[in-house]
Amino acid sequence: MRNKKKKKYSKLDSLLELPREVVSTDVKITILGFNEIIIENYKNILEYGEVLVRINIFEGTINIHGFNLKLEQMTDDDIKVTGKIDSIDFEEI
Repeated sequence: MRNKKKKKYSKLDSLLELPREVVSTDVKITILGFNEIIIENYKNILEYGEVLVRINIFEGTINIHGFNLKLEQMTDDDIKVTGKIDSIDFEEI
């Protein structure tokens, strides 16, 4: 079923000339130095603390490890985590 959705999005994308990130559930991660990460197309927050933030995405989970981690900004589509980021790891479904 997921492949069918991607095919529909591909036809819609070409018809309307929309960028891929607008019509897909692909996650986009932007890392700015060791102090800031922005995650687009996330589902929800699984765990939030000063040393660990776990974010659920469509493909699995993103774990952010560090110190003084804060959810600086959050919308329905993206989330910004700040603090001293030590590592980021991914758990695929």
